[in-house]
Amino acid sequence: MKIDITSEYIKLDQLLKYAEVTSSGGESKIMIQNGEVKVNGEVETRRGKKIFPGDIVEVGGEKIEIQG
Repeated sequence: MKIDITSEYIKLDQLLKYAEVTSSGGESKIMIQNGEVKVNGEVETRRGKKIFPGDIVEVGGEKIEIQG
């Protein structure tokens, strides 16, 4: 899946909600804190992590490529 963002970056929890991986910020927070999300191949537990164009987020076996 490819996601286009118009800003410089998007926060990880906002991205999951925007990509419709989760239905709420609270659900995003739980997934991130449980270590279910990877950014560029590494587990990320900070929900406020800034995601920039070119980053790849993996969750639930699906890859989300960020484009700007």
